[in-house]
Amino acid sequence: MTTYPVSIVVPAHNEAAVIDRLLRGLLASADPAELEVVVVCNGCTDNTATRARAHGPSVKVLETPIPSKQAALRLGDAACSGYPRLYVDADVELGTHDVRALTAALRSGLLVAVPSRHLALEGCPWAVRSYLAVWEALPTVRDGLFGRGVIALTEEAHRRVTALPEMMADDLGIHHAFAADEGAVVTTANVVVRPPRTLADLLRRRARVVEGAREVQARLSVGPGRSGTSPADVLALARARHDLWPGLAIFVVVTVAARTRATVAIRCGRAGVWHRDNSSRTG
Repeated sequence: MTTYPVSIVVPAHNEAAVIDRLLRGLLASADPAELEVVVVCNGCTDNTATRARAHGPSVKVLETPIPSKQAALRLGDAACSGYPRLYVDADVELGTHDVRALTAALRSGLLVAVPSRHLALEGCPWAVRSYLAVWEALPTVRDGLFGRGVIALTEEAHRRVTALPEMMADDLGIHHAFAADEGAVVTTANVVVRPPRTLADLLRRRARVVEGAREVQARLSVGPGRSGTSPADVLALARARHDLWPGLAIFVVVTVAARTRATVAIRCGRAGVWHRDNSSRTG
């Protein structure tokens, strides 16, 4: 079996609209034996697998009828041979040069690395843009290892992560599993993330994030700490960034509504139900 210097696992559930975009970027300037890309099509009812296979022998495609991201990650891991190892969501954009920047950061001493985040706001209404402007300005969001759709691990870090319990918010769990000096945002790497295109989809996504955060806090016995947003954080931002004032009211309303929705879901036993955002999945 060929051993690759870098392995990339891409869990994909009905991602036919976007999988080509991701794979084109990953393979754009890669040498034939540089990247091992494993796309795990889980519970797909579309032609995600066919589209992924069309990218040639550089892409290994696995299929499972189980629609589970966690199961897909395990299958992808078992099929990989290389480290560093990247986990990449199918609906983001990441280039060969970004992968190289992340792996270089790991080889310089970091255990975990993530790219800087670029939100593609085209087509988003004013309310969504205003919320995201505030969200991106929060220090926990700006510096955190979560919410990027990409995470890169060394072999040592991978061992630590595989010992974690399975959680819906897997990137947030990883964020809490490492000390601040063990991971970093690599500014020379960039991932393009497409946010929800409607306020309703944004609210659903934020409620899911709250559910995931509460699960992480419970299962890892950690407080919000490095990933939570408190009223004091919002007030500090309001004092420092007057240009964000128009969006602060929207941010507060969406945050309160999302937390309320998550609380109701947890009390009613509906926590963990996956709410897919199709508005951001455009090719």
